Formats: sequence, C-alpha cells, structure tokens
Amino acid sequence: MKFTYKFSNLLGTVYRLGDIIFSHDGNTVICPVGNKISVYDLRNNRAHTLPIEARYNYTTLALAPNGIILIAAEEDGEVHIINLNFRNVLYRKRFNRPIKNIKFSPDGKHFALTKENGVFVYIAPGSNKRIFDPFVLERVFHGAFDDTTCLDWSHDSRLLAVGSRDMTTRICAFTKFKNLKEYSIGGIKDTVVGAFFEEKTYDLCTVSADGHINAWDCSVEVDGLIPEQDLYKPKNKNAADEGEDDILLPEEEENTTKEPKEESDSDLLKVFYRRRFRIFMDTHLGKRKVSVTAAQYHKHINMLVVAFASGDFVMLDMKDKGAVVHSLNISKQTITSVAMNHSGDWIALGVSSLGQLVVWEWQSESFILKQQGHFNNMRVVVYSPDAQNLATGGEDGKVKLWSCQSSFCFVTFSEHTAAVTGLAFTQSGRAIITSSLDGTVRAFDLTRYRNFKTLTSTRPTQFSCVTVDSSGELVASGSQDSHDIYLWSLQTGRLLEVLAGHEGPVVSVQFSSQPGSTLMVSTGWDGTVKVWDAISNTTSRESISLSSDGLCVCIRPDGKQIAVATMDGQITLFNPSTGQQEGNIAGRNDLGAGRADADKITAKKNLQAKSFTSICYSSDGKCLLAGGQGKNVCIYSIDDELLIKKFEITQNRSFDAMDDIINRRKMAENGINLALVEERDGEGSEKVAIKLPGTRRGDMSLRAFKPEVRVSSLTFSPTGRSWAASTSEGLLVYSLDNDWLFDPLDLDFSNTPSAVKQKLKEKDYSTALMMAVRLNINSLKQEVIETIPVESINVVVSNLTQLYVEGVLAYVAEAIESTRHIGLYSHWATALVTSHGHNLKTRSPQIMNVLNGLQKSLVLHHTNFSKICSHNEYMLSYLLSQASLRKKRKTDTSSKEEECLDEDSHVVPSEEQMEDLFDEDLSL
Repeated sequence: MKFTYKFSNLLGTVYRLGDIIFSHDGNTVICPVGNKISVYDLRNNRAHTLPIEARYNYTTLALAPNGIILIAAEEDGEVHIINLNFRNVLYRKRFNRPIKNIKFSPDGKHFALTKENGVFVYIAPGSNKRIFDPFVLERVFHGAFDDTTCLDWSHDSRLLAVGSRDMTTRICAFTKFKNLKEYSIGGIKDTVVGAFFEEKTYDLCTVSADGHINAWDCSVEVDGLIPEQDLYKPKNKNAADEGEDDILLPEEEENTTKEPKEESDSDLLKVFYRRRFRIFMDTHLGKRKVSVTAAQYHKHINMLVVAFASGDFVMLDMKDKGAVVHSLNISKQTITSVAMNHSGDWIALGVSSLGQLVVWEWQSESFILKQQGHFNNMRVVVYSPDAQNLATGGEDGKVKLWSCQSSFCFVTFSEHTAAVTGLAFTQSGRAIITSSLDGTVRAFDLTRYRNFKTLTSTRPTQFSCVTVDSSGELVASGSQDSHDIYLWSLQTGRLLEVLAGHEGPVVSVQFSSQPGSTLMVSTGWDGTVKVWDAISNTTSRESISLSSDGLCVCIRPDGKQIAVATMDGQITLFNPSTGQQEGNIAGRNDLGAGRADADKITAKKNLQAKSFTSICYSSDGKCLLAGGQGKNVCIYSIDDELLIKKFEITQNRSFDAMDDIINRRKMAENGINLALVEERDGEGSEKVAIKLPGTRRGDMSLRAFKPEVRVSSLTFSPTGRSWAASTSEGLLVYSLDNDWLFDPLDLDFSNTPSAVKQKLKEKDYSTALMMAVRLNINSLKQEVIETIPVESINVVVSNLTQLYVEGVLAYVAEAIESTRHIGLYSHWATALVTSHGHNLKTRSPQIMNVLNGLQKSLVLHHTNFSKICSHNEYMLSYLLSQASLRKKRKTDTSSKEEECLDEDSHVVPSEEQMEDLFDEDLSL
C-alpha cells in the first residue's frame, strides 16, 4: 500500500469570506475558502481547490489581465503571488497590516493595494521590466484621514480613484500632470464602499455605505491632462539653421522663458468634478434603512450592482440615471461580496454567514450556480460503495451528497430537525441511512431523492450512531439516553429488537461488511465493547472491558478484527470471535494538540486530555486511519503497531490552539494574553478593542470566538486511492498522485524511455509494454498502450507475467476514468481479466484497490452511456417505425396506381377506335 497521499480537494465549504472574482473569459469563479482558494469552472461544471495553504484566512483577491498571476492577501497582511497554471506560490511579502483591496492596472504593468490610510503602487510581476524582487514600489499616495477601503484604475492606467472611511474619494494621478495632482471629492455621508471610473472617460461613480450613489462628471476629457515633462521640453532645432539670426538678446531670452509659464497659468484647465445626479437606494427597498455591503460596476454596459446587508441586491443602469433593471433577494443574511463576469450576464454573490455562493444570470433570471455548505460544523462523512459520491451530515440537521467528479453538492436532505449523528450507505448504494438527535432514523432513496422510510423507537430517544448490514435489510442505531441498540427491518420499517446491555450512552455501532454476516459490534461510555449476532439472539455474544470509555469502533473489511478508540488516547485491537486482544496503539502524542489562548496549562499537559474520536480501516485492512481532537490525521500499521505517516490537515492560524506556545508579543506585562481582550463590532466586518468601560452597546451575549481544529469523522475510499476527513476547515480529500512519484520496477541501465520508443517502432509490443511497466511512468505507459493495435491486444496480454499484469491493470483502472479512448481501454481491461482471471481472483485480496477502482470507472461510464444509448434506442425505433410507415404508404400508393391502370385497360373503345381497328383488319 502506498502512502503518498496529498491534498486533493476541499468540499463541504464553498465560501468563507473575502473577494469573489471572475476569470477574464467569464467562465470561472475564484473565491477564498478559509486559508485556501477554490476555482469553480461553470462551463464544465467542475471545481477544484488549489494546493496552496496560507497561515491565515484569505480576504482579498486580484487577477492579472493575462489571467495567470493571482495576488491574494491574508487577513494579517501577508500577500502571495500565485501562478494559476502551476498552482503554486511564487513569492510572499508581509505588510503586517490588513489589505482591503488590490487592483491591477488595465495595461497589466502595475498593481495597487490599500494599506491603512495609504495606497501603494507596485510594478506587476511578469511585466517587461526584468526585476528580481516582484514587489518593487513605484508610487505611494497618502492623504486620507482614515483607512482606505476601495480603489479603481482609469481605462488608460493614469489615474486612481481611492475611497476611504473618512467619507471622501480622492483622485490621484499616477503619472504626474500639471493640471492634476490630487483631487478630493466630498459630499458623502458614510464610508465609501465603491469608487468606479467609467469607460474611456474620467467620469466617476461612488457608492457609500448609507445607500447613496453619486455620479460625477470630470471637467476635462481624456486628452485634457498635460504631463509635466511636456511643458518645459526644449524646442528642437536643426544644426543647419543655427546662425547669427538665431542668437537672442538677453531681454528676448528672458521673455521667451516666461511665455510657457504665463500660458500655463492662463490657458490650462484645472481638473474638478461636478455631481451629475444622486440616487437614494432606500427608495428601492421600501424606505428601509439598510447599509450597503458590496458594489460592483461593469464599465462596458454601464451596469452597477449594489448588495445590501438584508440579502438584497439591485442592478442599476447608470446610462438611464440609475434606473432599476433587476432586483432580487437571495438570503436573509448579509451579502459580503459581489462580482460580474466579462460579458455582464452573470453576477456572483457571496454570503459569508451561510457559506453560500450564488451565480445568477439576470437576463434569464436563473441560477447558474447555487452552492452552500453546512451552516455549522460537519459531524460525519462516508463514501458511497462505488466511491463516486461523499455524504456529509452536519450540526444544522442537513444531509448533503457531494460528487467526487465535479466537487459540487447535487442534493440536500433537510428532513431532520436536529444534528445528524450517523450516516451509512446500503451495499447497493441506492439508499442512505441517517440518524439524528431528533429521535428518528431516516432512509433516503438516491434515485428519486426522497425520504422513503422513517424509523422510530417505542419511546423518544436521541440516536447517536447508525449502521446497516451487508444485505441492506437490517438497520441498527444506538441511543444516548436509553443506552440501548434498536434493530429495524428496512423493508418493512418495523422495529425488530431492542438490544440492551450497555450501561452508558452508545456512541458507535457497526455491522460487518462481509456478505451474509450479521456480526455487529458496539461501544459506549460504559467502557465496554460488545459483539452481537443481530439475528440469533438478543444478548451480546462477547463483552470486552476497555481501559477507558469507548469513543469509536470499526470492523476490518474481512470481519476478523475490530478496533476501538478509547478516551485515554489508545486504539485497541481485538478478535471478535475469541475476544482476545491482538494489539494496542498508543497514539496520543501523535494528535498534535496545541495551546489555546484561554488555556492556563501548557500544550504538553493539555495533550493528556486529548483522544482519537474517529478511526477507519483501509480497504485492504492493513492500515488504520485515525483522527480526533487535534490537527493531525495518522495512518498506523496494524501488524507493526507503528505510525507510518502523519498528515497536518491545516496550518491556519485563524483557528485556536494551532501552536504549542503563545507568542510573547501577544502577552502583556502582567502575563495576560492580549488575544483574550474582547472586541466589539466596528464598522463593516472589523472588530474594535474595548478600551473603556461603558462603551459596549448591542448584544451582550456576543463574544470573540475562535474555533479549534477538530477531526470529527474519517472515511476511506473503497478503492483505497483516497480518504476524506470532516474537519473544522471543511471536507478535506486526500488522494494518491502517481504523476509525482517515480517508482521503477526491476530497473536496469538498458531500460530507458528512448529504448521503449525504439521497441514500439520495431513493433515489439510485448517488450515495450513490460519496459514501460518497469519504468512506471504514466505518460510512457499511455503512449505504449495507445500505440498497440486492437487486434494485437490479446496476443500481448497473453505473453505478460503476473507481475506485469497487475501493473498494466492498475494503470488501466486509473486511466479509463478520465481518458477519451474508452473503447480501447475497455478492450485492455477485458483481455487482462479474461486471460489472467484465475490468477487475479487468487490475488484479489492484495489487489482489491485496483479491482474496486476498475469497477468504479466502468460503472461510471456505463451509467453515462446507458442514458445516451437508451435515448438513441428509442429514437432509432421511432425512425424505423416512421420508415416502415413511409414504405407502407408508398406501397399503398403504387397498388392504387396499378389498379387504376388495370381499370384503364378494360375501358370499352369508342366508335372511331372501332372503325380504325376494322380498317386494319381489312388491310390484313
């Protein structure tokens, strides 16, 4: 088993906080999700998360005009330059202050960012200038009396509009002009949320937080700005014209030097702005006083989108003096970010408190994308049997299904009224069973997406876990308050048995996955593990005492071993048949727990109270995946009882208890942690420290809260290629990436990629394939497999030994999922399984991951093609029926014509015809 798992994707969390931006083609949405960045492809209906992790949450994004360079700023002021093609961070720079806004100039040569009360302009990376440091400071603009909040470039990249909290908008000249240095626009009564230049002019539009929109006209045209360097430029004179006539007297020379100055003072027009019109947005919201939280202006179509704290957004036509074009309410919570694509057809909206991301097409009034994560933390996660979907249950009582292919949520079940505590797929994958604290166990049909069974107990109780047997007939769930296990028949919905025996809350229960087995194990806070036979009797077959309270139990896929995680941080292995202990893993020190801001004890002492809360066997049963009250997920070897690999799920310092010690810079002189100083809500989304007593207003229950990193549930993919963890960050998926791994097999000096290609030219296909498998380079194996003719596949496969058969089958199972040559790879899979089926069946436990992966890919393609084929089948039958009808009509028409001809042949001749016939007979 390989352990090179790497972060693959982030599901369950769609949007956290920060700027949402569109790519320049308008088909991709880029948004921050905590300390990661997710990219949503709206055309292909796919999403992926960049393998980049920041120390704090991302808040500000800006995309370069070339669409390759992305600049992202963290909440603590560190700025990253990211290459979207290679998906890595090129450079980091720490500003030590929050960055509110970043904008690239339209020519792509510079970018500007706001910091405190200033604006800093840097040379953009990738420009024509060859520089070593990507952050080369070009200009600095000061003058604001409070923090700057927004900025925008003019179309020619010569002017900057900067909005501030001091209720002013400043027009700054990036290039020095004689008639403009800096112009301040007042008349605004609240914080400037957005300031936007219009296209090909210097006219301006400003949006303030009180809902006032102002349109400003500039006094000069684009060619009205005169650079300073052109005013005192010396006149060009030809050397041939120089003579005595060109010699000026001192008086004349003095007059000529004064002429430009007099001309500039009298003729140059100063730049100023005059208000064209003003719009009061409360008139469009029913006279409600709602603050503006975000705004975006599309310069090509002159459309302004304004979002409010009430969840409404309004689209205005600035050409028609702010006429309302479209308005909609998408939520009851505050809209924190808004963006428009290049064509202006799609509007992206983000709601931070709900974790919701919406892309709305305003012309057709339809949703292009509507995704939302769990309102509270996720509690459980489980893979479907075909490894194509992931199911999650959260504290908000919702059950969501996520596609592993597109990374989108495609169905949400909201029938539960309390937190979801357990999930289990049936063996066929057509239904999912859920348990909840609302006292119900529900079964959902994944074909019609409906709740078809609701299972309840004889008396109200809270269910803490659920499991289903391999046949899909029996459902068992443990309760918290009655300490019993309830057993139902899924087909009839009738309660079959109530299994008593636990003396504490039952926290985990699981059936064996072996076909036909009714073995079931359970554990609870009474410090025991009980082994049940769900059908034969109602008493436990074995009762095993633990060293501490049980937290989680799981059964190995072959049903011959169980693992139990206890509160003392240990994982104990037992034989379910004999009840004998087979091993013990002490992994408390591997959890990686830190010291929280409110902790009075050290991290080492705090670690003694931590434990694993979720464990899961790998698909081959040789390893154990464990996680819990810490930031690490560990993989242990069962045979050796040793830690094989440890994954740190996050480095986000926005969470609490990430470090082992508290930084001394956060400590006051008297030893108090300054992070514990409570803060009140300031303007916008900022927090303001409370300095004086009596200054607090509003909800007294509000407190500064920083969540800690926790792993609530773990699940291994049936293929063994990936595993998922539900954490405080969201649903993290780690998978194997063979493209970064060079793992040769029986390599020698003569086995090189050029030698493999030479064998292909010589049509020695068997040797070329074996050499490619030895090198274990995916691109080389792909070239060999796709070069071999179809008629030669059976001959080549029959000459392979068992070692190479498994290597080729592993690659075919991996490549058939994403290749477009589905028929070719299906021929390879058929030939491998047919020719070496007996040997593969013998070694099936060792290659179960490969077989499951092959089955998953084939089932996926079969599902996709069966829909197309069934549609084509009915279409062809319709065309054939139409052809037969047309043929029948032609037959009927021809028969009628023949009848008409027959009738014409029996017509009685006329008298003239009779005379002609009589004359002919006489002549004869």
